[in-house]
Amino acid sequence: MAIELEFINFIVPIEVIKAKYLGGWDACLSDHANLIGGRVWYDDHLFRDGAMNTLDIDVLIERWQAKGLEAFEIIDGQQSWKDLCVVEYFFGWVNIPCPWLKMAPNSQSAHLSGTEPGALFGRHDFIKVRGRNKQP
Repeated sequence: MAIELEFINFIVPIEVIKAKYLGGWDACLSDHANLIGGRVWYDDHLFRDGAMNTLDIDVLIERWQAKGLEAFEIIDGQQSWKDLCVVEYFFGWVNIPCPWLKMAPNSQSAHLSGTEPGALFGRHDFIKVRGRNKQP
């Protein structure tokens, strides 16, 4: 599975959310219920939020760090993303690599390293049913 990318993407592996997000995956879905199908979507492996500017992305990073996730670590003397990452649609990684994320060559999607890209999930895969978001 893979997630569709737009503008500036904030991505977290679902396994990390289950392990570190205060309240786990269920709390994450509840906290973001009104955003799913808007700026938030996910597949079986990755959760994606996003923004159109870096100030909003900085706020997302701060909020998720407050929930128990770590943004960075040093790997082989280089700063890398750890529990979350930020990817720009047009520019890819910019300056900070993310070892657990594999980007498509066209930078329009990404998937968890070690898994097959498979089906693409994006905004269009989530529909509103009676005010509640549901994945088809």
